[in-house]
Amino acid sequence: MEDNMLRSAQRRITNMSAQLGKRVTNNVLSAQKRTKVLTVESMNPHVRLMEYAVRGPIVAKAGQIEKELKEGKSYPFTEVIKANIGDCHATGQKPLTFLRQVVALCTYPELLNDPKFPTDAKQRAELILADCRGRSIGSYSKSAGVEIIRKHIAGYISKRDGGMPCDYSDVFVSTGASDGIKTILKLLMTGESGSKRAGVMVPIPQYPLYSATNSEYNAYQINYYLDEDNNWGLNIEELRRALYEARPNCIPRALVVINPGNPTGQVLTRKNIEDIIKFAHEERLFLLADEVYQDNIYAKGSAFHSFKKCLAELGPDYADQELASFMSTSKGYMGECGFRGGYCEAVNLDPDVKVQLMKSISAKLCPTVSGQTAMDVVVNPPQPGEPSFELFDKEKQVVLGTLKKKAEMVTSIFNSIEGVQCNVVQGAMYSFPRICLSEKAIQEAQRRGQEPDAFYCYELLEQTGICVIPGSGFGQIPGTFHFRMTILPPLEKVQEVLERFKDFHLKFTEKYR
Repeated sequence: MEDNMLRSAQRRITNMSAQLGKRVTNNVLSAQKRTKVLTVESMNPHVRLMEYAVRGPIVAKAGQIEKELKEGKSYPFTEVIKANIGDCHATGQKPLTFLRQVVALCTYPELLNDPKFPTDAKQRAELILADCRGRSIGSYSKSAGVEIIRKHIAGYISKRDGGMPCDYSDVFVSTGASDGIKTILKLLMTGESGSKRAGVMVPIPQYPLYSATNSEYNAYQINYYLDEDNNWGLNIEELRRALYEARPNCIPRALVVINPGNPTGQVLTRKNIEDIIKFAHEERLFLLADEVYQDNIYAKGSAFHSFKKCLAELGPDYADQELASFMSTSKGYMGECGFRGGYCEAVNLDPDVKVQLMKSISAKLCPTVSGQTAMDVVVNPPQPGEPSFELFDKEKQVVLGTLKKKAEMVTSIFNSIEGVQCNVVQGAMYSFPRICLSEKAIQEAQRRGQEPDAFYCYELLEQTGICVIPGSGFGQIPGTFHFRMTILPPLEKVQEVLERFKDFHLKFTEKYR
């Protein structure tokens, strides 16, 4: 009996050992086979579809070449000139003295005792600090922004629009204009897929923020084409065509307008803006007016007209038209991209939607308060008679005057080159020339697996060091080819870029004739 019990115990031990060994083996194999929870295949597919040409692969290639130049590698040039992005200070523009003084005072309040800082800068800093918790811009502000700054923004909008009222409760400060745009677009989503997705009308060519955001939010992008032969004008019949063709695929909800234009540099006329508002009202579309370049007007006869003012002056029949307008510290004459200051004014919203908007904003706590401080200087600059006015106005006019010269230079020189056509740069910070590419060049691009204008831009970069963005990254009418080049580098550098470009283009054309 004892022998039977012993044999039974031994069998149980043997079985347990076998099971334990099998379990250990399975665990080892499982560990070997285990993949990451998050892979490119398992991640959010909408993020995977996002593209942002302004910081795309050609820019990465430019960075690689810069690094290789420093390491001693030989190229037919000594520096890379980045004309791909509207980053003013990175291309040599100097910061505005007054703006930096106010930000410095708010950042380190001990400087308020320093006699080197002007009294008007100190007064503005005091106003901002008094409205910050603990008198520090290092504390959270209200989610919609520091209240005194929102009031100053409202005052700026009212003054800009000839005294038209602006309620500061319609204003929220954002982390750059991009954050405000995405906040509004998020509200417009349906949360559905397929033909029940929200449709967003976007100008082509467009700023890639919009296509990237539409991909991220699973919105259906409704492309409407600007009229290149009419200086990138916006044609109402084209809006209608795009909208009606898109209706079976989505629920159209919004119309985006960029004025002055990016990347196209056009400035809309007042009549054009009024027609756009009437169209949006007729078709029940929420209007988004991207007006970050409102200070950048260069061409004779061109003028900035805000959508807010035009809407109000159309009268009571349009008083229910929803409109969100956007502004930024990154553009204009300020060029303070890194502070990420911006604002949105949203008018004629349903009161209940406004509550939801503020809830959405509150989930992000608050925009950067240093960026809000920079925005405050933009909307509350020195006035005539104040100590800083003369210097501030001089610095502002130098920036805008130089940009005007460069806009005229770029247009003139591009149009003097065979195979290049460039509309007048009426405003903003970019030219968007059209290039004529031969069938041989197009075939070579296809052989390399590239878009024809991307092939052209890579060749331009590798042979001249000039980095521009292919028009295919912004959208264009099929069969046409463009690139976007900023007018931000110093005047003499722009001249050099254009000379290098002309030499390259003529050689490229001859090679692929």
